[in-house]
Amino acid sequence: MIANLWEWNWDSIASECTNILGPAGYGAVQVAPPAESLKQSSSYWWDVYQPYSYDLNSRFGSQAKFAAMITACHQAGVKVYTDAVINHTAAQTGTGYNGTTVTNKYDTPQWDRSDYHDSTSCPTSDLTIQDYSNLTQVQNCELLGLPDLKTGSDTVRAGIANFLNSQLALGVDGFRVDAAKHIPETDLAAIESKLTNTTSGSAPYVFQEIYPGSTPQPSDYYASGDVLDFTYASRLKSAFQGNVSDLSSIESSGILPAADSVSFVTNHDTERNGLHMSYKDGDTYKLANLFQLAYKWSTPTVYASWEWTQSDQAPPNSSGFVTDTDCSSGSWYCLDRDTAVVGMVAWHNAVDTAAVSDRQTKSSSVIGFGRSGAGFFALNNGSSSATYTFTTGMADGTYANVIDGGATKVTVSGGSASITIPAKGAVAFSNASYTCTVGCGDTGGGGSTSTVSATFNEYASTASGTNVYVVGSLSALGGWDTSKAVKLSSSGYPVWSGEVSVPVNTSFAFKYIKKDSSGHVTWESNANRSAATTTSALSLNNSWNVANASATDITFNETATTDLGTDVYVVGSVPSLGSWNTSDAIALSSASYPTWSKLVIVPKSTSFEYKYLKKDSSGNVTWESGTNRSYTTGSSSGYTTSDTWK
Repeated sequence: MIANLWEWNWDSIASECTNILGPAGYGAVQVAPPAESLKQSSSYWWDVYQPYSYDLNSRFGSQAKFAAMITACHQAGVKVYTDAVINHTAAQTGTGYNGTTVTNKYDTPQWDRSDYHDSTSCPTSDLTIQDYSNLTQVQNCELLGLPDLKTGSDTVRAGIANFLNSQLALGVDGFRVDAAKHIPETDLAAIESKLTNTTSGSAPYVFQEIYPGSTPQPSDYYASGDVLDFTYASRLKSAFQGNVSDLSSIESSGILPAADSVSFVTNHDTERNGLHMSYKDGDTYKLANLFQLAYKWSTPTVYASWEWTQSDQAPPNSSGFVTDTDCSSGSWYCLDRDTAVVGMVAWHNAVDTAAVSDRQTKSSSVIGFGRSGAGFFALNNGSSSATYTFTTGMADGTYANVIDGGATKVTVSGGSASITIPAKGAVAFSNASYTCTVGCGDTGGGGSTSTVSATFNEYASTASGTNVYVVGSLSALGGWDTSKAVKLSSSGYPVWSGEVSVPVNTSFAFKYIKKDSSGHVTWESNANRSAATTTSALSLNNSWNVANASATDITFNETATTDLGTDVYVVGSVPSLGSWNTSDAIALSSASYPTWSKLVIVPKSTSFEYKYLKKDSSGNVTWESGTNRSYTTGSSSGYTTSDTWK
């Protein structure tokens, strides 16, 4: 299987291979385009898809660090696949990350104007693709104004092959071909015929990005390598945002043949344009990844990257150069080292090629299946735990549950087992002995097997430069030392969130604080909060200065259609709803689109007004019409609204 550490720098990938990927059992790592690319004063993630030269000094590090990363990964038993941007060069002029200056987009160190498609091969007036159903335009015209290389030319083919061969000479094992549908398959085959073998003596592995469209089709490219399966990811999104029972027919749902494809749950394009799921879908997203690792099909890919609030947002960087990945900072989402994911990597390797068997559908949210006696997997996409008896196909005995690092066990008797599956969780066990050694109970890597994930969600509006932290009585929460408090992510502002590994079956106290840019600390005014863990993950939803005993929850449900890039928010008269400040409005989730939902912590026995609004990608606000809505909470919990945009 492949860990896609998208846009991590070379030092961080080397460390991850050594400490996480190799020990966990990942077979390969996919890394970002290594070539020098466009450098802008305000950098974006897509800068790296605009090559300036084929020099291997990039925003991720020097060629020397690139080579050292490959060596470190190989020493850990992990192959390295790079993202090959070979269809085009940069649309924008300027100076690249290694100092290359481009003043004319058709004049770069490797190429001149005759090496690109022009009006003799592209029929559109501005040379850009205007009709994506027209094969000539798709493959001979410019994608988003990016100069399109004339890959039918042997000179161009040789130049591209030399670029890829320079990476193979450093130890690269294969390539993910970007924008492959914009290159004729015959041209790709000709380029591949010029490639040298890897340093291990084998042909490089090639898998291709064929973005969905009417032409060309994925099957047109099977001769050149495997194809990334966008339909597979779409089917997972549909099932996990609807009925997971639909997964029983996934093999006949139009996904690509297993022998010709690579599967994934999301990638850098589709998590941003809404085509597929993303880390913003929380446990549902993680659960889809666990299914991908459990089900026998094509090579699975686990995507780990940074958290973002704007679709164009660059990874954490210094003057454009990507800084080291810090999985505990709240800026990165390191799914590759999550306890459950690491457990399933081991499980995936243990069951190997065993066929899917003993399929069972217990409800629209609960399914289970075995792997012909080598292992068993069950998931629960519901909002509460579920207990069912499953036919496992496993020999009688007691097995470690790899999902929680072996903290819980499953007993099989007579081939069956009564299994309690946590809400938005899974249980998996195999014939292989299992002891958690990597990422145990932690998305930050390392720790004891007797931990569980606690997600802290705190509503708090802040001034610019001020961040929110959680601190508490446990060492994982800083032991009340504010210098060791856990910083929460503002990606869902004004709700700040963070995931912390805490001991199982433990009571603890905690509180939220704010720190400004000078390090000044402000504590919440209410008494310490308290919580207790079991062996299941827990989520703590709080609101600044609202004591747990004085708080209740209300889930806002609003039915509203939107354009791509526009989201729905709720704002209201109480601080928990932003006090009518639209910048502090609560973003609702589109997981059940066109119904937008979010649970918000508000005071008990309180009357308030509220209203919905829409924000587009530029921040423009559109209010719903009519008078303000109103609501009064009581002294219990679990309140909901059912509203429609007006």
